[in-house]
Amino acid sequence: MISFLKPRVTPTKVPPDQIESTYKRYRFQSLLGVFFGYMAYYIVRSNFALSTPYLKEELHLSATEVGLISSCMLISYGISKGLMSSLADKADPKRYMALGLLMCGLVNIMLGFSTAFWMFAILVVCNGIFQGMGVGPSFITIANWFPRKQRGTIGAIWNTSHNLGGGIVAPLVGVGFAMFGTENWQMASYQLPAAAAIVFAMIVLALTKGSPTNEGLPPLSEIVNDGDVEITFNNKETSKAPQDMNSWQIFKNYVLFNKNAWYVSLLDVFVYMVRFGIISWLPIYLLNVKHFSKEEMSVAFLFFEWAAIPSTLLVGYLSDKLFKGYRMPPAMIAMSLIFFCIIGYWQSTTIFMTTVFAAIIGCLIYVPQFLASVQTMEIVPPFAVGSAVGLRGFMSYILGASFGTTLFGVMVDTVGWNGGFYLLLVAVVLCLVFCVLTHMGAKELDHKRQQQKIAAELVS
Repeated sequence: MISFLKPRVTPTKVPPDQIESTYKRYRFQSLLGVFFGYMAYYIVRSNFALSTPYLKEELHLSATEVGLISSCMLISYGISKGLMSSLADKADPKRYMALGLLMCGLVNIMLGFSTAFWMFAILVVCNGIFQGMGVGPSFITIANWFPRKQRGTIGAIWNTSHNLGGGIVAPLVGVGFAMFGTENWQMASYQLPAAAAIVFAMIVLALTKGSPTNEGLPPLSEIVNDGDVEITFNNKETSKAPQDMNSWQIFKNYVLFNKNAWYVSLLDVFVYMVRFGIISWLPIYLLNVKHFSKEEMSVAFLFFEWAAIPSTLLVGYLSDKLFKGYRMPPAMIAMSLIFFCIIGYWQSTTIFMTTVFAAIIGCLIYVPQFLASVQTMEIVPPFAVGSAVGLRGFMSYILGASFGTTLFGVMVDTVGWNGGFYLLLVAVVLCLVFCVLTHMGAKELDHKRQQQKIAAELVS
């Protein structure tokens, strides 16, 4: 790995009387850094969707060409999320995240000067690749600075960054149109979001810190005593990353043959299948089948996306406090409710009730997705978090998102909309199965922690 991305170790140790205050300041800064950083990744991802009407009108691209470009983004991002998150395990999180954000900004600047279909396709693929550099460092930073019993709440706060980023794209682009005029739509759609990404990349570099030990602090387990012990995976010591292992070896030894990593990844596949099956087809379904107006459809779409923010924050807190660090019980409750809400969304005959069910699904569908991401941090050693996140992200996009869009469309074309909704109900049931398996795996790991804790106390 190039020297710029290698983790930096501070040569001086923090004085004992400053450890607590320094730790609190650094972890707050790190959370802010990855929050703003991941928010910015969505600014230079979601802006492309807002530019598609101009691609058709000004550059005379067909709907098929626009669809192909959008698919390029989805596929390249899914592949990159798997690979880039694994590579993040051996990198300095803040430099890795900032570099990806800078590259996304550069690609968007180039998009603003492109006029050919093939050039757009190449640049969108590049954007998808660099987008994969955002999520791994975020989870690694949270795992480095926050103990297990706080990760539900902290993960929930971080998770709202993508809702915020996706939500401010339209106002930001609107400001661009007001400043530059519609004739300069490329500057508004691509180059202004790119400038915002570059600014936030600097913020990531300024705020985010490496692991506590790299910053001259004691290990997290010594700073925050939350009753946990450092669990041993695969009969290997896990207190610190093995320096003699590369990214592939870490993935192979701690993720590839880890059944819990596969359970949570398959869980997420079916969550994404339901999420994309609803959100990708919501405009067409509401306009053509439910006969909504465009304004009514936009309101339903807005409720679906923004309803996730309060539910994510609440469930993150409850999973820490009420469920004592177990992430799957609230995920199972959410998926059970989604099963009935899909039926309501499908069978409702009024605009009001259809919108209500769409909002409830939007409120709930991000709950298991978010909890799966928190669970991922707790089934592998801290130095393998990126690899586990990579596997889950790869599976979620390549299988889950593809099934929710393409397979759903095939079912609609073959047997009608009823077939598509039956497919989503099956996905909900399969998601519940893997929620149960993931929960059983988490309890097994918790039992192992307790045994190791007792053994450690006996030795001491």
